[in-house]
Amino acid sequence: MNDSKPVVLVTGASKGIGLGIARVFADKGYRVAIAARHLEQAQAAADSLETEALGLAADVTDRASLEAAVNAVQAKFGQLDVLCANAGIFPSADLETMTEDDWDLVINTNLKGMFNTVQAALPVLKASQCGRIVVTSSITGPVTGFPGWSHYGASKAGQLGFVRTASIELAKYGITVNAVMPGNIITEGLEGMGEDYLRQMAASIPLKRLGRVEDIGHAAVFFASPEASYITGQTLIVDGGQILPESLEAVG
Repeated sequence: MNDSKPVVLVTGASKGIGLGIARVFADKGYRVAIAARHLEQAQAAADSLETEALGLAADVTDRASLEAAVNAVQAKFGQLDVLCANAGIFPSADLETMTEDDWDLVINTNLKGMFNTVQAALPVLKASQCGRIVVTSSITGPVTGFPGWSHYGASKAGQLGFVRTASIELAKYGITVNAVMPGNIITEGLEGMGEDYLRQMAASIPLKRLGRVEDIGHAAVFFASPEASYITGQTLIVDGGQILPESLEAVG
Protein backbone atom coordinates (compact mmCIF):
# COMPACT_ATOMS: atom_id res chain seq x y z
CA MET A 1 0.00 0.00 0.00
CA ASN A 2 1.23 3.51 -0.72
CA ASP A 3 2.04 5.95 2.06
CA SER A 4 -1.23 7.78 1.32
CA LYS A 5 -4.51 6.80 2.88
CA PRO A 6 -5.87 3.46 1.65
CA VAL A 7 -8.72 3.38 -0.84
CA VAL A 8 -11.91 1.30 -0.73
CA LEU A 9 -14.52 0.79 -3.44
CA VAL A 10 -17.99 -0.17 -2.23
CA THR A 11 -20.64 -1.27 -4.72
CA GLY A 12 -24.35 -0.73 -4.12
CA ALA A 13 -23.43 1.97 -1.62
CA SER A 14 -25.80 4.84 -2.27
CA LYS A 15 -27.97 3.67 0.64
CA GLY A 16 -28.56 0.84 3.11
CA ILE A 17 -25.83 -1.56 4.14
CA GLY A 18 -23.49 -0.34 1.40
CA LEU A 19 -23.61 3.25 2.63
CA GLY A 20 -23.13 2.02 6.20
CA ILE A 21 -20.00 0.17 5.09
CA ALA A 22 -18.73 3.26 3.29
CA ARG A 23 -19.30 5.45 6.35
CA VAL A 24 -17.33 3.17 8.64
CA PHE A 25 -14.41 3.03 6.20
CA ALA A 26 -14.52 6.82 5.96
CA ASP A 27 -14.48 7.12 9.75
CA LYS A 28 -11.40 4.87 9.81
CA GLY A 29 -9.52 7.19 7.49
CA TYR A 30 -10.01 5.48 4.14
CA ARG A 31 -10.61 7.33 0.94
CA VAL A 32 -13.88 5.99 -0.44
CA ALA A 33 -15.35 5.33 -3.87
CA ILE A 34 -19.09 4.67 -3.94
CA ALA A 35 -20.57 2.86 -6.92
CA ALA A 36 -24.30 2.70 -7.65
CA ARG A 37 -26.50 2.46 -10.70
CA HIS A 38 -27.45 6.15 -10.57
CA LEU A 39 -24.63 8.69 -10.55
CA GLU A 40 -26.61 11.37 -8.74
CA GLN A 41 -27.35 9.05 -5.83
CA ALA A 42 -23.79 7.76 -5.72
CA GLN A 43 -22.36 11.28 -5.67
CA ALA A 44 -24.81 12.41 -2.99
CA ALA A 45 -23.73 9.49 -0.81
CA ALA A 46 -20.07 10.30 -1.46
CA ASP A 47 -20.64 13.94 -0.57
CA SER A 48 -22.15 12.88 2.77
CA LEU A 49 -18.90 11.24 3.89
CA GLU A 50 -16.30 13.07 5.93
CA THR A 51 -13.40 11.95 3.78
CA GLU A 52 -12.10 12.28 0.24
CA ALA A 53 -14.77 10.43 -1.71
CA LEU A 54 -15.88 9.72 -5.25
CA GLY A 55 -19.33 8.82 -6.60
CA LEU A 56 -19.48 6.52 -9.60
CA ALA A 57 -22.20 5.13 -11.86
CA ALA A 58 -21.82 1.37 -12.25
CA ASP A 59 -24.18 -1.54 -12.80
CA VAL A 60 -22.74 -4.84 -11.58
CA THR A 61 -24.50 -6.67 -14.43
CA ASP A 62 -22.55 -4.52 -16.92
CA ARG A 63 -18.86 -5.43 -17.00
CA ALA A 64 -17.90 -2.37 -19.05
CA SER A 65 -19.41 0.02 -16.49
CA LEU A 66 -17.51 -1.71 -13.70
CA GLU A 67 -14.23 -1.50 -15.57
CA ALA A 68 -14.87 2.20 -16.19
CA ALA A 69 -15.56 2.70 -12.47
CA VAL A 70 -12.34 0.95 -11.45
CA ASN A 71 -10.41 3.05 -13.98
CA ALA A 72 -11.97 6.18 -12.47
CA VAL A 73 -10.88 5.09 -8.98
CA GLN A 74 -7.35 4.55 -10.27
CA ALA A 75 -7.33 7.92 -12.00
CA LYS A 76 -8.66 9.75 -8.93
CA PHE A 77 -6.73 8.06 -6.14
CA GLY A 78 -3.89 6.23 -7.87
CA GLN A 79 -4.65 2.94 -6.10
CA LEU A 80 -7.32 0.54 -4.87
CA ASP A 81 -6.71 -1.50 -1.74
CA VAL A 82 -10.11 -2.81 -0.66
CA LEU A 83 -13.11 -3.96 -2.67
CA CYS A 84 -16.44 -4.39 -0.90
CA ALA A 85 -18.68 -6.33 -3.29
CA ASN A 86 -21.95 -5.37 -1.67
CA ALA A 87 -24.47 -4.71 -4.46
CA GLY A 88 -27.50 -6.97 -4.35
CA ILE A 89 -31.27 -7.17 -4.73
CA PHE A 90 -33.91 -9.19 -2.89
CA PRO A 91 -37.26 -9.22 -4.70
CA SER A 92 -39.70 -11.83 -3.44
CA ALA A 93 -41.15 -14.58 -5.65
CA ASP A 94 -42.67 -17.90 -4.62
CA LEU A 95 -41.02 -20.90 -6.21
CA GLU A 96 -44.23 -22.12 -7.83
CA THR A 97 -44.80 -18.87 -9.68
CA MET A 98 -41.20 -17.65 -10.10
CA THR A 99 -40.31 -17.04 -13.73
CA GLU A 100 -36.99 -17.69 -15.39
CA ASP A 101 -36.56 -13.94 -15.70
CA ASP A 102 -37.14 -13.54 -11.93
CA TRP A 103 -34.42 -16.11 -11.27
CA ASP A 104 -31.96 -14.65 -13.77
CA LEU A 105 -32.37 -11.11 -12.46
CA VAL A 106 -31.36 -12.08 -8.92
CA ILE A 107 -28.59 -14.49 -9.89
CA ASN A 108 -27.14 -12.08 -12.46
CA THR A 109 -27.13 -9.22 -9.98
CA ASN A 110 -26.07 -10.90 -6.75
CA LEU A 111 -23.86 -13.75 -7.90
CA LYS A 112 -22.63 -12.92 -11.39
CA GLY A 113 -22.49 -9.26 -10.40
CA MET A 114 -20.07 -10.12 -7.59
CA PHE A 115 -17.94 -12.10 -10.07
CA ASN A 116 -17.96 -9.19 -12.52
CA THR A 117 -16.98 -6.76 -9.78
CA VAL A 118 -14.08 -8.84 -8.49
CA GLN A 119 -12.69 -9.49 -11.96
CA ALA A 120 -12.90 -5.82 -12.92
CA ALA A 121 -11.04 -4.75 -9.76
CA LEU A 122 -8.37 -7.46 -9.76
CA PRO A 123 -5.75 -5.72 -11.91
CA VAL A 124 -5.67 -2.73 -9.56
CA LEU A 125 -6.01 -4.79 -6.36
CA LYS A 126 -2.99 -6.87 -7.38
CA ALA A 127 -0.90 -3.69 -7.34
CA SER A 128 -1.78 -3.05 -3.70
CA GLN A 129 0.58 -4.36 -1.07
CA CYS A 130 -2.36 -5.66 0.94
CA GLY A 131 -5.37 -6.17 -1.29
CA ARG A 132 -8.64 -7.10 0.36
CA ILE A 133 -11.97 -8.34 -1.01
CA VAL A 134 -15.02 -8.37 1.27
CA VAL A 135 -18.28 -9.84 -0.02
CA THR A 136 -21.65 -9.03 1.52
CA SER A 137 -23.48 -12.35 1.65
CA SER A 138 -26.36 -13.15 4.06
CA ILE A 139 -27.51 -15.68 6.61
CA THR A 140 -30.41 -16.35 4.21
CA GLY A 141 -29.34 -19.14 1.92
CA PRO A 142 -26.07 -20.27 3.51
CA VAL A 143 -27.67 -20.88 6.95
CA THR A 144 -31.39 -20.09 6.94
CA GLY A 145 -34.25 -19.95 4.47
CA PHE A 146 -37.19 -17.63 3.97
CA PRO A 147 -40.29 -18.10 1.78
CA GLY A 148 -40.05 -16.19 -1.50
CA TRP A 149 -36.29 -16.03 -1.50
CA SER A 150 -35.14 -19.29 -3.08
CA HIS A 151 -33.34 -17.35 -5.83
CA TYR A 152 -31.85 -14.90 -3.31
CA GLY A 153 -30.77 -17.73 -1.00
CA ALA A 154 -29.13 -19.56 -3.89
CA SER A 155 -27.22 -16.44 -4.89
CA LYS A 156 -25.96 -15.82 -1.35
CA ALA A 157 -24.91 -19.43 -0.82
CA GLY A 158 -23.16 -19.32 -4.18
CA GLN A 159 -21.16 -16.30 -3.08
CA LEU A 160 -19.62 -18.32 -0.25
CA GLY A 161 -18.54 -21.06 -2.64
CA PHE A 162 -16.88 -18.38 -4.74
CA VAL A 163 -15.13 -16.88 -1.72
CA ARG A 164 -13.55 -20.17 -0.69
CA THR A 165 -11.99 -20.88 -4.07
CA ALA A 166 -11.15 -17.26 -4.93
CA SER A 167 -9.25 -16.96 -1.65
CA ILE A 168 -6.99 -19.83 -2.70
CA GLU A 169 -6.38 -18.49 -6.19
CA LEU A 170 -5.68 -14.92 -5.08
CA ALA A 171 -3.46 -15.77 -2.12
CA LYS A 172 -0.40 -15.66 -4.38
CA TYR A 173 -1.03 -11.93 -4.81
CA GLY A 174 -1.42 -11.35 -1.08
CA ILE A 175 -5.14 -10.66 -1.57
CA THR A 176 -7.53 -11.98 1.06
CA VAL A 177 -11.18 -12.79 0.28
CA ASN A 178 -13.79 -13.01 3.03
CA ALA A 179 -17.53 -12.60 3.47
CA VAL A 180 -19.80 -10.88 5.96
CA MET A 181 -23.20 -12.53 6.51
CA PRO A 182 -25.76 -10.04 7.83
CA GLY A 183 -28.91 -10.99 9.67
CA ASN A 184 -31.79 -8.50 9.99
CA ILE A 185 -30.35 -5.04 9.55
CA ILE A 186 -32.34 -1.81 9.74
CA THR A 187 -32.37 -0.20 6.29
CA GLU A 188 -34.72 2.13 4.45
CA GLY A 189 -36.64 -0.88 3.16
CA LEU A 190 -37.22 -2.40 6.59
CA GLU A 191 -38.17 0.90 8.18
CA GLY A 192 -40.95 1.19 5.62
CA MET A 193 -42.52 -1.99 7.02
CA GLY A 194 -43.64 -0.15 10.15
CA GLU A 195 -42.88 -0.23 13.87
CA ASP A 196 -44.99 -3.32 14.63
CA TYR A 197 -43.09 -5.35 12.05
CA LEU A 198 -39.73 -4.19 13.38
CA ARG A 199 -40.68 -5.06 16.97
CA GLN A 200 -41.82 -8.53 15.91
CA MET A 201 -38.54 -9.17 14.13
CA ALA A 202 -36.47 -7.90 17.06
CA ALA A 203 -38.35 -10.19 19.46
CA SER A 204 -36.91 -13.27 17.73
CA ILE A 205 -33.30 -12.10 18.15
CA PRO A 206 -31.42 -12.89 21.39
CA LEU A 207 -29.96 -9.37 21.58
CA LYS A 208 -33.52 -8.03 21.19
CA ARG A 209 -32.69 -5.52 18.50
CA LEU A 210 -32.14 -5.33 14.80
CA GLY A 211 -28.65 -4.66 13.52
CA ARG A 212 -27.39 -1.31 12.28
CA VAL A 213 -25.74 -0.87 8.90
CA GLU A 214 -22.61 0.18 10.77
CA ASP A 215 -22.45 -3.28 12.37
CA ILE A 216 -21.78 -4.70 8.92
CA GLY A 217 -19.34 -1.89 8.20
CA HIS A 218 -17.27 -2.71 11.27
CA ALA A 219 -17.06 -6.35 10.20
CA ALA A 220 -15.93 -5.32 6.72
CA VAL A 221 -13.32 -2.94 8.12
CA PHE A 222 -11.96 -5.74 10.31
CA PHE A 223 -11.50 -8.02 7.30
CA ALA A 224 -9.72 -5.14 5.54
CA SER A 225 -7.44 -4.39 8.47
CA PRO A 226 -3.81 -5.44 9.01
CA GLU A 227 -5.05 -7.42 12.03
CA ALA A 228 -6.96 -9.70 9.63
CA SER A 229 -4.08 -10.20 7.21
CA TYR A 230 -3.87 -13.94 8.02
CA ILE A 231 -7.62 -14.53 7.59
CA THR A 232 -8.91 -15.56 4.18
CA GLY A 233 -11.72 -17.66 2.78
CA GLN A 234 -13.76 -17.12 5.95
CA THR A 235 -17.24 -15.89 6.86
CA LEU A 236 -18.49 -13.78 9.74
CA ILE A 237 -22.15 -13.88 10.78
CA VAL A 238 -23.41 -10.56 12.15
CA ASP A 239 -26.96 -11.24 13.32
CA GLY A 240 -27.35 -10.58 17.05
CA GLY A 241 -27.58 -14.33 17.62
CA GLN A 242 -30.60 -14.73 15.33
CA ILE A 243 -29.65 -18.17 13.99
CA LEU A 244 -28.96 -19.68 17.43
CA PRO A 245 -32.35 -20.40 19.07
CA GLU A 246 -34.17 -23.64 18.33
CA SER A 247 -37.49 -21.84 18.86
CA LEU A 248 -38.92 -18.56 20.11
CA GLU A 249 -39.17 -20.16 23.57
CA ALA A 250 -35.37 -20.30 23.67
CA VAL A 251 -35.17 -16.53 23.20
CA GLY A 252 -37.25 -15.84 26.31
